[in-house]
Amino acid sequence: MRTYRELVRTPEFTPLFFAYSGQIAAQTVSGLALSTLIYTATGSPLLSTLAMFGPSLAQVIGATTLLSGADRLPPRAALTGMSLIFGLSTAVQAIPGLPVWAVFAILLGQGVIAAVGGGVSFGLLNEILPSDGYVLGSSVLSMAMGLMQICGYAVGGVLTTALSPRDTLLIGAALYLAASFVALAGLSRRPPRALGRASATETWRNNVRLWSSKSRRFVYLSFWLPCGLVVGCESLYVAYAPRHAGLLFASGAFGMLVGDILTGRLLPQRYRERLGVPLLLLLAAPYLIFALHPALPLALLAVMFATVGYSANWVLQERLLSLTPGELSGQALGLYTSGMRTMQGLGAALAGAVAEFSSPSTGIAVNAALAIMITLVLMPGLRSDRGIDRAGRAVAPEQPHLTTGGETT
Repeated sequence: MRTYRELVRTPEFTPLFFAYSGQIAAQTVSGLALSTLIYTATGSPLLSTLAMFGPSLAQVIGATTLLSGADRLPPRAALTGMSLIFGLSTAVQAIPGLPVWAVFAILLGQGVIAAVGGGVSFGLLNEILPSDGYVLGSSVLSMAMGLMQICGYAVGGVLTTALSPRDTLLIGAALYLAASFVALAGLSRRPPRALGRASATETWRNNVRLWSSKSRRFVYLSFWLPCGLVVGCESLYVAYAPRHAGLLFASGAFGMLVGDILTGRLLPQRYRERLGVPLLLLLAAPYLIFALHPALPLALLAVMFATVGYSANWVLQERLLSLTPGELSGQALGLYTSGMRTMQGLGAALAGAVAEFSSPSTGIAVNAALAIMITLVLMPGLRSDRGIDRAGRAVAPEQPHLTTGGETT
């Protein structure tokens, strides 16, 4: 599968695309509004970053207790229910006078549930597309995320200023409810990919199995750590430029869009697999310029070029699937996503803590330097332990395979 036309003609891809896009739009609008609300109320860069990325940090709880549900829950019911829960809980956060601790308690619950959502969404994508279409499909979802973030941050910034952060939260809640309806109406009933009941024991057992492979460990760590630190850089946009944070987020989303088109659509597989490390370095290096506290135009360019590096995500996901048995594909992708989100929360906390005792620009530069160092440390493992050979064949100790339509291939 090489064209967008083939992708759109695939049954169920379109409703999954719109449901996913609606969730991202809702998350973007409500996240910016909540971060602004908390920063206005407390004046704390740390609390502001945690308000936007706190659910990411909380995903570690869901990843260790609920993640087996990614393969053991019916996809349509799971995606519908999660969007509904997010919509209602976001509406509660808009209640005037709600204590800050209650806002963060809701964020904690959202993060735990979201840990399963990534595995369900991308596991379903892997199920409805042929094995050679996953990278194209996942890159299109990422392009949708980029577009929704460009629009969401721009519109969210306008709404937060023109209306209020609480009114913008209610708009985000409505977007979540719309995504829930799309998933319910557009996706078909599918049985779970794996038998048995989702449980903490099963989650932990399969996580240990996934982590036992050295090849998979390098894939996980190589994106979790640099990505988490770079998202920590992004978490300081509000504190760095309160009036222009929406522009910085939108510029980053545009860079992501460019990277997804280049990596997901234009580059053949034999070239993609060589770009993991360069893209990870690109993801962090431009942020070093923030140590000089650049003016807004230069900051926007740095952010745009850096976020092209996020397309390393699809290079590494493709390798991960080649290293993973089909019946664990949902949990493997869920662990990848929730681990990434958790590290993003930790990266945001680290950047916020540095900014608390120095400045937002220093916090951004410190996180970027750490991301570059970690990428260089992990680089030998990525280069010496490839998951896909030049002919596109999987190379893995468990003889991995992909699943399509619920059957292994």
